[in-house]
Amino acid sequence: MTAITPKVTSAHPPFCEGIQYFGEAFPEFEKYGQTNAIASGKTSVSDPQDPTAVYQTLLAADALRYLTLQITGSKASGHPGGFASQAEAYAALVMLGYKNIITEVGHHAPGFYSAMFLDRSLEDMGIRTVQQLRDRFRERHGLLGHLSGFIPGILAPAGPLGQGQHFAMSAAFLHRDKLFPFTVGDGGLGEPYVMSSIAHFNTAYPEVTNFLPVLVWNGYSQEHHSMVSLKTNDEMIAYWLGNGFKKVVIVDAKDFDDQEQPGDYVDSTAFSFTGRLAFTKAVLVGVNEAARSALSGNLTVFIIKQLKGAGVHAKGSKSHNLYPKDTLDAPHMIEALKARALNLEAWEIVRTNCERAGGGPAGKTVVTESELELPKLGQLTLEEYPVGGDAKISTTAMGELVAQVGKTDKNFVVSNADGNQASQIGNINAALKIVHPTTDDTYYQAPNGQVYEPLSEDACAGFAAGLCLMGGRSLWCSYESFAINGLPIWQTVTQAMAELRRPTPSTITLFTAGALEQGRNGWTHQRPEIEAYFAAMMRNGNIFPLFPTDANSIQTCYEWALNTKNKGIVITASKSPLPIRTTFEQTRQGLHDGAIVLQETSGTKKVVFAVVGDMILKPVYEAAKILETEGIGVKIVSVINPRRLYLPHETAWDTCSQPDGIFLDNIKFAQIFDGDALIGVTGGAGAMLEPIMLRSTAPRTTVAWKRGETTSSAGELMAFNGITAETLVRKVKQLVK
Repeated sequence: MTAITPKVTSAHPPFCEGIQYFGEAFPEFEKYGQTNAIASGKTSVSDPQDPTAVYQTLLAADALRYLTLQITGSKASGHPGGFASQAEAYAALVMLGYKNIITEVGHHAPGFYSAMFLDRSLEDMGIRTVQQLRDRFRERHGLLGHLSGFIPGILAPAGPLGQGQHFAMSAAFLHRDKLFPFTVGDGGLGEPYVMSSIAHFNTAYPEVTNFLPVLVWNGYSQEHHSMVSLKTNDEMIAYWLGNGFKKVVIVDAKDFDDQEQPGDYVDSTAFSFTGRLAFTKAVLVGVNEAARSALSGNLTVFIIKQLKGAGVHAKGSKSHNLYPKDTLDAPHMIEALKARALNLEAWEIVRTNCERAGGGPAGKTVVTESELELPKLGQLTLEEYPVGGDAKISTTAMGELVAQVGKTDKNFVVSNADGNQASQIGNINAALKIVHPTTDDTYYQAPNGQVYEPLSEDACAGFAAGLCLMGGRSLWCSYESFAINGLPIWQTVTQAMAELRRPTPSTITLFTAGALEQGRNGWTHQRPEIEAYFAAMMRNGNIFPLFPTDANSIQTCYEWALNTKNKGIVITASKSPLPIRTTFEQTRQGLHDGAIVLQETSGTKKVVFAVVGDMILKPVYEAAKILETEGIGVKIVSVINPRRLYLPHETAWDTCSQPDGIFLDNIKFAQIFDGDALIGVTGGAGAMLEPIMLRSTAPRTTVAWKRGETTSSAGELMAFNGITAETLVRKVKQLVK
């Protein structure tokens, strides 16, 4: 093989600029490398058994390996080993016309970018040559280190393990005529969510099997052997069958090894060329069999078993990551690149096949490259309760609107791990039914229901957030105390939404059963610290925690959320009957300004209570009565949309897709919050008050949640946390003395 400089001659197609080494043609290239296996006007190979199709699938696999190693080597950073061990499987999917490929392995990013380069998707980013691919890898405004939907042709983000199946299942649910393969590593298989979430989904939606796990079984995880590395093939097959899969297709490189490599995991790139073709054929045929099975109603998995790092610079976990020593000038990197180098004509064959596969570049054809058409909701029917009238349950009022959405949009899903009935939104179940194989009218169960209730917050959040990322509508409901278990994937999705190149419905949550309502359950059900998570996320620019004041307010908040795009909206409300304090119009104003004044009285001094939450207003109103008798004026402000209360430069709003740049100006802020003293009050994390405390210049303090305890009432629990009228009065006097 001959080394050349990255500069291309006029005989070379421009995309090859930056390819550091070209090699000799593979054996029999003159026979199988002259005509593209994917013919002009076609979207896939016609026969996976065809020798030309097999031969060119092998070319594609090595092209992917070469690019993966060269672009990571260009920065001496990134992760080539995991993707390299499944390059034949990815190449086979593409050659068979399947491009809606997802992964739960963020470390496969350079391989996915290489695939997007080969099919010309990255040209939408101005990346037209290998040199540009190298230059922009792991750079800002380029190809970030782990996958993101910002990249043309990439359907979903990948970072934390155990998430990819949610995106694949969500996409399959919305697009039932397409296949959604997703790669999962044998390291990631150790995450508890993968199998449990698939099992529940398959029980709820047995007809939706058009997603295909592709297990990359390479024996190693990030820094050591994988925990399933000692399983035999029979044990691995039994594992998948035992978790409800109907078909397991496994291709083990060891069965094709003609070089007597030691161990259970071998490198197919070390085989003779005949052996390599035999292995590639088995993969191509096996992937075709698995894909057809999945599209025919069978829960199916394809497993490729091959040593991690196959065909790159190192083997096992040593291949996982590049370090400063792994530069393109290093002898071991040069040797690895030369071993994978293709001849110029092979590059042209591979690129043309990749471009034709699936009907064109993934950046033009995959389902996330266009906005999903949804049923129009029209004007929701809201019920406005009279201010000062009978107490109403906020969550139940919102449930009526949720039912309207579900009846209009049949792909709309509500997820809840603890059950809607417990959160006083059983009206959602009555209207939309819990999806369940057992029909039972007592519990509102039916196979075609729209309420998804796995006993896992990760599965609830994953499916709901995944649906929104893929273009659909959903609502994730949870007890505030348990939602933390589902937040990692919800955060992943909202971050992805901040950079999507298309609009998609915001992912909306309803968190009920606030800590103050859970006295007798004790501290296990009292975890409002979750609000600190959202308080921090507000600075992302597209995260909006909402705190409706009452049953009128929550309806307006949900109505507003439904009309937003690419945002994460958290609605937190009590499930107890509470006084009606606002009109619809007041909340609409509060959503715009961030807060509204509920009550104002005059006095010798003026204290402002900035209150986050609904039930927590009770001790504030009690304190106001005491203070008024002592001649101190009180203004009670309900903080509904705290993200609006930051100053623009304090969030990254202007970097977001579908940016929302509405912030309360200084004049209006002063009108609402100025006084002789300011006390922020919340039954949750004090961090949620940060935007107010940063801007106010008045003497100020906060009264907030400390920790949980078993109590007989909300009042006793508030007292344990120092949230009482007496405490508030004392704080006021300390500030205005």
